[in-house]
Amino acid sequence: MSKSNEEKIKSFREQMNSYFTGKQEIVEQVLCCFLAGGHVLLEDVPGVGKTTLARCFAKSLGLSFGRIQFTPDTMPGDVTGLSVYNMKSGEFAYREGAVMKNIVLADELNRTSPKTQSALLEAMAEARVTVDGTVHPLPDPFMVIATQNPASFMGTYPLPEAQLDRFMMRLSIGYPDREEELRMARERMEGKDTEDAEAVLSKEDVVSLRSEVEKVRISDKMYAYTQQIIAATRTEGSFSLGASPRALLQLLQASRAAAFLEGRDFVKPDDVKGCAVPVLSHRLIRTTEMRLQKKENAELLKTMLLKIKVPMD
Repeated sequence: MSKSNEEKIKSFREQMNSYFTGKQEIVEQVLCCFLAGGHVLLEDVPGVGKTTLARCFAKSLGLSFGRIQFTPDTMPGDVTGLSVYNMKSGEFAYREGAVMKNIVLADELNRTSPKTQSALLEAMAEARVTVDGTVHPLPDPFMVIATQNPASFMGTYPLPEAQLDRFMMRLSIGYPDREEELRMARERMEGKDTEDAEAVLSKEDVVSLRSEVEKVRISDKMYAYTQQIIAATRTEGSFSLGASPRALLQLLQASRAAAFLEGRDFVKPDDVKGCAVPVLSHRLIRTTEMRLQKKENAELLKTMLLKIKVPMD
């Protein structure tokens, strides 16, 4: 990583950690996902800072930000936009939906109907939306940060496997520790707000960083090691549904971004292992036996990774 890029990322980290306190690891994972060109799903209880994270993330990168509050009556057109008839011209004109921003917060995605949830699929997969047969490209760069409440909460619609597979990572913020929570409370009571956050990078910087990530080398050994992990999820007796080929691609992309953030131009096994749980856990379905034993996907994945031989340099 060049000295210039190193300084840019350092400035970004410092600002994010000043507004989103005590969760440096989460900030790093979201940044990794963004640089890899992926989307992230934040699953957690209300009030732990998911919206704060998304808003500050966009402002710090100097990118446009849009927020969609999903409810049972949210319609697909609210997401993708609509064709509106102009009486003066006698023609239909496209009115942009909330998705037409660089960073889009899809808040409480699992509180809306499956029909509306699916409105995001084309945008996430192809960076475009189709309205009345007309294709509208999305801004570049583009990222969805979706939040969902735990499935045990009332009024939720579980996301289908096809949509979960579009998210590069699923993360959980969790509660802050005592000192960080007190610090956050004091700062908010004194008037500190994410609206005061400044852009420490420009859109051009972001595009440049993403292009640098694409130059990170992946050796044949790393390709084989990553594929071996994906294959193991399909044969491991703990899972009834393994990871898809899309999961392999996204794990490689995330590993490349993780290596870049560590200042390297090549991928190591630790990059792959570090990204494996957030990239793969939401794509897998446990067997009935594992559910009865109350084994979580993340725990099963970590155990599986220990059994796979790590390639030597």
